Amino acid sequence: MAENKYSDVCGYMFLPDEKVLKVNCLNCIYGASIEEFPNCMARTIDKLMQEKSTEYIILSQTRDFEYDYGQVGLLRQIASTYLYLVRDKKIITPSHVSILKDAKTISTRIGFLQKLITVTYRRDPISAYVLLTREIRHIKALMVIERQMRKRDDIKYYLNTLNFIKDKFGETKMIKLVKDRLIGYEIGNRALYRELFHPLVRPNFMLTRYMTMPPKNSFQIDQYFCGDETEIKIYRVEGETRNYYHILPPEFRLSEDEYMLLDIARQYMSEHKPAQSDFAEPKKMRELFYNIGLDMLAEIAQTTNKTLSKEQLHKMAKILTRYTAGYGIMEVVLEDENVQDLFVNAPKGNTPMYLLHAKYEECITNIIPTKDEAESWATRFRIESGRPLDEANPVLDTEIDFPGGRARIGAVAKNLSPQGFAFSIRRHREKPWTFPLLVHYKSFNCLAAGLLSFIIDGARTILFAGTRSAGKSSILGAAITTLLKRYRLITVEDTLELPLEALRDFGYNIVSLKSRSVITHIESELPTEEAIRTALRLGDSCLIIGEVRSKEALALYESMRIGALANLVAGTIHGESPYGVFDRVVNDLDVPPTSFKATDIIVIMNRLKSADGLHTYRRMMEITEVLKDWTDDPHREKGFVQLMVYNSKTDQIEPTETLLNGESFVLNEIANRVSDFKNNWDLVWNNIKLREKIMQTMVDYSHKINNLNVIEAEFWIEANSRFHVFQEEVKNEVGSLDSDKIFDKWNTWFNEAKKKFKDKNEKEV
Repeated sequence: MAENKYSDVCGYMFLPDEKVLKVNCLNCIYGASIEEFPNCMARTIDKLMQEKSTEYIILSQTRDFEYDYGQVGLLRQIASTYLYLVRDKKIITPSHVSILKDAKTISTRIGFLQKLITVTYRRDPISAYVLLTREIRHIKALMVIERQMRKRDDIKYYLNTLNFIKDKFGETKMIKLVKDRLIGYEIGNRALYRELFHPLVRPNFMLTRYMTMPPKNSFQIDQYFCGDETEIKIYRVEGETRNYYHILPPEFRLSEDEYMLLDIARQYMSEHKPAQSDFAEPKKMRELFYNIGLDMLAEIAQTTNKTLSKEQLHKMAKILTRYTAGYGIMEVVLEDENVQDLFVNAPKGNTPMYLLHAKYEECITNIIPTKDEAESWATRFRIESGRPLDEANPVLDTEIDFPGGRARIGAVAKNLSPQGFAFSIRRHREKPWTFPLLVHYKSFNCLAAGLLSFIIDGARTILFAGTRSAGKSSILGAAITTLLKRYRLITVEDTLELPLEALRDFGYNIVSLKSRSVITHIESELPTEEAIRTALRLGDSCLIIGEVRSKEALALYESMRIGALANLVAGTIHGESPYGVFDRVVNDLDVPPTSFKATDIIVIMNRLKSADGLHTYRRMMEITEVLKDWTDDPHREKGFVQLMVYNSKTDQIEPTETLLNGESFVLNEIANRVSDFKNNWDLVWNNIKLREKIMQTMVDYSHKINNLNVIEAEFWIEANSRFHVFQEEVKNEVGSLDSDKIFDKWNTWFNEAKKKFKDKNEKEV
């Protein structure tokens, strides 16, 4: 970092990694605006002559005024032209202005060029160009009336120098942009500069850089708001295959008084250094910082005689908390429920964030994280997770909570990523997924949901498989919400991705075990295989494995083979087909082939691409059961039987003849253990269809009133519980599971319960 007494007024520091020139304009009498103040422009150009690789300029006062690459480029050309004329060409010398020895003429011309180039051109390049143009016109007029040949030659010589300077001035982009608008130009008028320069104004405690203007040749295709009045615009760029995600947080729309109060409060807050123990409970730390900030802002407003409403104070307290106890701009982006993945790549300072949008898929953003910000995030992730991130441990796998959701973090340190820290952030919903909600998003249909619901109630072993970002964890979370709350759940995860806090709030009995990451190998954490064995000692429970990755597979299958697990066992694994799952479990994870028979159902999820390659869709590809009468290779020995298969023509997962004819081994095994279903396939099928009908009813009603709360976890869990209660009531009343009577009872309850949901299609009066 090159420094020039940054603490002094108009001092600066240059950040070479980010190519940022930061100028201290606090208490500067010339102001902090290149477009408004000639002295500020001149001093900035002087600094650019010293720091030629500058790409961004920040004039820091109570707020930061940031000029982006394009605007700095205009000034950099002026600085370069100045140096070329003055230092390289030495244009302000007698030999360039006259061929005569007339001292008065030389002095006059040198004086003009001296003022034009060294003063006016630095302070006001447009006026310098206009003055030079007018001087050339004046000199041409003198040459016309001059009769002496030697003096005419002298004037012509001087005129050539002026034209040379004018050509150099005219080659700069700034002059090219305004050249056609200079007729009758008023010297010193800075209106054109206000059109050329549009600095981004932001609080000086923000480290992130922003691109304020959308790309050229782009047009807006969507706009919406999220979180605390955060404005988001989506642009389509001509000729580009990905869209542009433009975000404007509320901190960019504060008044001058609000900026001042925030800056004072931030300085007070910065004196508080939280202990490492505070990071163990980030929610409590955020709440503490929020309450302190709220009281502090109210007190500062009172002492400075500023009047702020309660709404303003709460908004400012949230912003203050975000940039002290929170994650800054990362948190703002992740508050958008449409964001699925966020990518922060190296090098910092000139690489924008990228994200995966639920509707517009891969997008480039207007956010450019800085090196300091990346290091700040890395420190927070390391402290909060209790896991190292350094040269010896260059990879960190952890999770964070923030207002509005949770996220899984993959961080890579400098020795693995030579250009600096890199982060991959997978956003999880704050609310758990449900089968009806996934039906709404067309991942599968209600028949597949009904079939899985029946299998889950039958306490089978299910592996949800697929490629990365195919929706494995989402459907696993949805499967949990299909379980009744009467069952105890034990979850084993190396990174906490499942929405366990929300499920606990809904009344689920959950024991969460966090195991050692297979990437980081932290000795203080328990290996996953030991965590699974521990789970078996905790009593009869449903076992949920976040992801089957490594040696824990052997312990898991050992447990299933000996019958240690009597309830549902479910987990996720990478694999794009049932045989791919078998190959990974047996050949990569060293599970004996016969032990794999403990798997009952394999559900394959995948991301499909459109014909043009520009769009992707998450779909359930198949539901396959694993038979038990094979020896070495279930694929060759027909040990895999498909129950439902995706049809690309209809974009639906459809039942196979095996399922329709009641020939499923797993379903018949479930039926044989239930007296009502034993030897009665029609009743089994009717029960599956009943579950389908219930979910379809909920999905249809949510569409009718345009309100997805109908199929969110809170109401779905209650609706599913009611269904099971009504099954028991009908069985006691008529002696059998009459699907029509069960649905009538459930539908009567649903028609009353659904009244609490607002019809969002109705216009508010």
